[in-house]
Amino acid sequence: MAQRRQGDQFQTTDVLMLSGGHAVHDTYSGFLAPLLPVFIRTLSLTKTEAGMLMVVRQAPSVFQPIIGLRADRSNLRFLVILGPAVTGIAMSLLGVAGGYSMLVALLLIAGFSSAAFHAVGPAMTGTLSGPNLGRGMGIWMLCGELGRTLGPILIVSVIGLWGILGTAYLIPVGLLASVVLLLRMRRVGAQAFSFYKALPWRSALKRMAPVMVPLSGIVFVRAFTLASLTAFLPTFLSEEGASLWLAGASLSVLEGAGIAGALIGGWVSDRLGRGRVLGFSMILTPILLFVFLDSQGWVLFPVLVVLGFVALSTGPVVMAMVQESCPENRAFANGIYMGGGFALRGLAMLLLGMMGDAYGLRRAFEVSAVLMFAGVLLVLKIPKSGGRKTGDGR
Repeated sequence: MAQRRQGDQFQTTDVLMLSGGHAVHDTYSGFLAPLLPVFIRTLSLTKTEAGMLMVVRQAPSVFQPIIGLRADRSNLRFLVILGPAVTGIAMSLLGVAGGYSMLVALLLIAGFSSAAFHAVGPAMTGTLSGPNLGRGMGIWMLCGELGRTLGPILIVSVIGLWGILGTAYLIPVGLLASVVLLLRMRRVGAQAFSFYKALPWRSALKRMAPVMVPLSGIVFVRAFTLASLTAFLPTFLSEEGASLWLAGASLSVLEGAGIAGALIGGWVSDRLGRGRVLGFSMILTPILLFVFLDSQGWVLFPVLVVLGFVALSTGPVVMAMVQESCPENRAFANGIYMGGGFALRGLAMLLLGMMGDAYGLRRAFEVSAVLMFAGVLLVLKIPKSGGRKTGDGR
């Protein structure tokens, strides 16, 4: 009964500790992209070989449903505790890797560590958030965004100070984060992920299907817009005649606004309802994207602030809806979302790139905005009873 009473409260310190570990972990995850130009130069890699390193790093995400299913039945908190250390060691050793094969091996280690961490961590945070799941997911995702923003700056600064071999100096940070998580999380009970008895996987899939099926479509159509903004934004602005500085700064502005959006979006959804916040974003984001496409010069920055805030505010909302779709199997549901999301985002990225090659990035951006409008219909398909405050706040 004591555990049940804890589940009715927002465990602030534990949520902040887990989210802090998320920030450290994802700081290391942000190392690879800035290192690719170095590897292309020093190892004489083709761009295809360099791109494959990104795929290798993300590929283990497909195993997240399996990890999540096991986490609903067993105490796998050690995967969260070890995540910053294992990922930190692997990513920090990239600078001293002797060749392409060693890079692949290190990235596979980091990829599996990250997949396990992200399959279990959000479910654990969600349970410790009690009735304020949106707030907990907002803090979790805010810290992840902070880490991914800090990572590129940190690794470039380290290389500037000590050269490529200096990346190994960053190992102790991940080790320290894991020690802190160990000291804090060892008191968390074995059922840290759910206060319910886990359902068999077939029953769990049937339980979450009414929410997860339309939500998968939403994730897919959102992926086009998010890929446009986060992957192709600097390239688009450069092609439109913007300076290199303006094109690069635009992404920082967008991501910075998204940090605030992630925190506030989750918080507001606890009060107004998940569906309302998601639907608002699905309607307003494409409108703002069209406004952005018609803007020039310094006007771009205030538009990007609002666009980033609105477009990236739904991450914790969707994650909360996923966990609420089957509270008995939080980690399994989260693993399906994370693993499936990787596949859907990859497909959207490929299709968007093909449209950009065939018709130009401006037309590709316009198509992505129209697709997001169509996704509003999918929001209406999510049952109001599919999770706490999914639709109308009841």
